[in-house]
Amino acid sequence: MRILALDHGTVRIGVALSDELRMIASPLEQITAEPFSEFLARLKTLIREKEVELILVGLPRNMDGSYGPAAVKAQEFAAALRDAVAVPVRTWDERLTSVQAHRFLSEAEVRGRKRKGKVDKSAAAILLQSYLDAGAP
Repeated sequence: MRILALDHGTVRIGVALSDELRMIASPLEQITAEPFSEFLARLKTLIREKEVELILVGLPRNMDGSYGPAAVKAQEFAAALRDAVAVPVRTWDERLTSVQAHRFLSEAEVRGRKRKGKVDKSAAAILLQSYLDAGAP
C-alpha cells in the first residue's frame, strides 16, 4: 500500500504520495495548516482515497543532528496526528529537503508564484523518496 509524506510548515503542509510498490514518491498537493480541523479533514480524505498505510512527517534536524524549535513543533504535530488518525505516523530526517526542492524548481525554471506553490509538496516528495531509498519499513 501507499505512504503519505508531510512537510510540516506553519502556513502550508506539503503532501507527497508513494506508488503502491513503494518505489517512487510524487508530489501530491499542499494543504493550508490552519485551521487544524480543516487540515485533518483533508488528510483523512486522502488516507481513505489513496489507501494510505503510513504517514511520514518530516523532522527538521539541525546540521549537527540536534533538535531545534522547528523539530519540536514537528514532533508535536506528529503526536497530534497519532491521536487523530488510525494509521501509524513516523518521523524522518528532512534536513535540506526544502533547499533541494528550491534548487530543483530553480533548475526547472519554475519562478515566482508557481514555485511558492510547489516547494512544499516537492520537499515532501524528496523526504518520502529518501525514506523509500533507505528501504525503511
